[in-house]
Amino acid sequence: MGSLWVTSSLPVVAGMANTPLPQRLDWRNLNALWGSVLAETLSRLGCRVAVVCPGSRSAPLTYALARHPEIEAIPVLDERSAAFFALGLAQRLRQPVPLVCTSGSAGAHFFPALIEAAESGWPLLVLTADRPPELRHCRAGQTIDQVKLYGHYPNWQAELAVPSADLEALAYLRQMIVHAWERALYPFPGPVHLNVPLRDPLAPVADGSTAPLVHLQEDPEFEKTFFRGVAPAGFPLPTRRNSSQVETASFWQEWCSCERGVILAGPAQPADPQEYVAAVARLSLALGWPVLAEGLSPLRNYASLNPYLITTYDFLLQRGDPLLWPEQVIQLGSLPTSKVLRQVLAQAAPRTWLLDPRPQNADPLHNSTTHLPYTVEEVAAGIPAGKAKATAFLQTWLRAEAKARVELDRLLAAVPEWFEGKVAWWLAHHLPPETPLFIANSTPVRDVEWFWPPNDRRIRPYFNRGTNGIDGILSTAFGVAHRYRPTVLLTGDLAFLHDCGGLRLSSQLQGSLTILLINNQGGGIFELLPIAEVGRQGLNPPFEPYFATPQAVDFARLCQAHGIPHQRLETWEELAQALDPLPAQGVQVWEIVTNRRADAQRRQEWFRRWSEPPSTP
Repeated sequence: MGSLWVTSSLPVVAGMANTPLPQRLDWRNLNALWGSVLAETLSRLGCRVAVVCPGSRSAPLTYALARHPEIEAIPVLDERSAAFFALGLAQRLRQPVPLVCTSGSAGAHFFPALIEAAESGWPLLVLTADRPPELRHCRAGQTIDQVKLYGHYPNWQAELAVPSADLEALAYLRQMIVHAWERALYPFPGPVHLNVPLRDPLAPVADGSTAPLVHLQEDPEFEKTFFRGVAPAGFPLPTRRNSSQVETASFWQEWCSCERGVILAGPAQPADPQEYVAAVARLSLALGWPVLAEGLSPLRNYASLNPYLITTYDFLLQRGDPLLWPEQVIQLGSLPTSKVLRQVLAQAAPRTWLLDPRPQNADPLHNSTTHLPYTVEEVAAGIPAGKAKATAFLQTWLRAEAKARVELDRLLAAVPEWFEGKVAWWLAHHLPPETPLFIANSTPVRDVEWFWPPNDRRIRPYFNRGTNGIDGILSTAFGVAHRYRPTVLLTGDLAFLHDCGGLRLSSQLQGSLTILLINNQGGGIFELLPIAEVGRQGLNPPFEPYFATPQAVDFARLCQAHGIPHQRLETWEELAQALDPLPAQGVQVWEIVTNRRADAQRRQEWFRRWSEPPSTP
């Protein structure tokens, strides 16, 4: 993803930063005041939505967020589901989403989503309520050590002071929230953790504890003065590199001198997909290099913008043909999912240039890699417009792509029965333009890479590829869909069941989520791995219970228990009708029952077919 961040798409009240409405601060007791300062500061920074989990110790935070007129505080029972829901909101809004829980083990349930946020680069502001220091390490109820609970994963973490009744303490709280918000965004987006110790009383009852501050409460100008420096505009955007910086760079000269180079476009969720695609196209045309585009990249959905787009690389590289092997590679962010591509890169060992603004090692192959901390938009803006001469290497790739695309589309179109791979292909042809599509990990994400065709429907892929796990898929998709255009989730049955508690979010959703559930009664991805054959040879542990993990859940009844409409689809025509138009509001589940083993065999047969050398005329 790029380093440019946009503010929330939710409305901002005009003039709010300078003229606060009266009674934004709650003076009934110290905790209520503390919570309201926190909420008002967040609001002025641009926060319009927060996710809160029930609990007593966090009551001052929950109450303050829930009563704030400019913040939508969404209550979610399960902390794990709540955290992934907040992650989905952060992916769409591209700004920090506050996430609140009570003390004890509650915060531990945030950990998987926080790790995903850290690895994917999404901003979360985690607020864990805690008991005060005198009630820790003494068997007080619902208390664990929450300081640095999330290890090294947060961008920044701190424990707030216990609330106290003086102006300096309020200013400290305000600035800690401002700094936490900034650290969640810059220099690179990610999670921030604030541990918040609170003494009783936790309910907003008047107790005289704010009496030392009564002069502030009575000052009609206090809020305006106190919050005057808090505003979303306080954070600068990264500076663009000018043309002379790129054209004279040594890496540009090396690229221009190479006739056997490729651009690898891995998973990406840029703020402006069309700008991203145009930048990749400009770089590709200027160098004359083909672009191998992952299915989770926006490039496949803006295909006409890039004439050098390659989508069948996984099949083409099955043959091990050195004529397709590059000498140099420009890698945009993470590598594509393809295992075959990684094997070829490991064997060919090309000179690699990693374009990624985040300071992370994104080369698991350990090739000769140079990290360039720029976005592709920044680099493309600094190169001369033009089209390099088409090399023999480029033409070899383009001819192979054209032939493979025709053959692959023919094979898929001819499949009459349900086939998981064809579902991904079918979606690309039938989803309404600009549909947000959340793609679950495991088999769905691989089918999208293998079979998603080039198109110009501007589909917006969303995903959790930081840790590549199946946890939290449903909840994240709900977060993406909340107050957004009608959204689709493509998921397998195990990912669905792993996060089935997320179905409770259907009552909170303002928007539309259509869940396309591929039910193959188990973990289809394991059918494609060597463990499948080993496990079926009678060796311990056996394959089915320990790897395939078959399930026999009645999804219709599961959906009925949550009041969610469910229907089992029987034909491709029914699927097309279910996708267009998508409903404007509500949740629905369309179930497709497939044969896990038969689909795996079909994929393997096709892989073997593509791995054979082309016949000579």
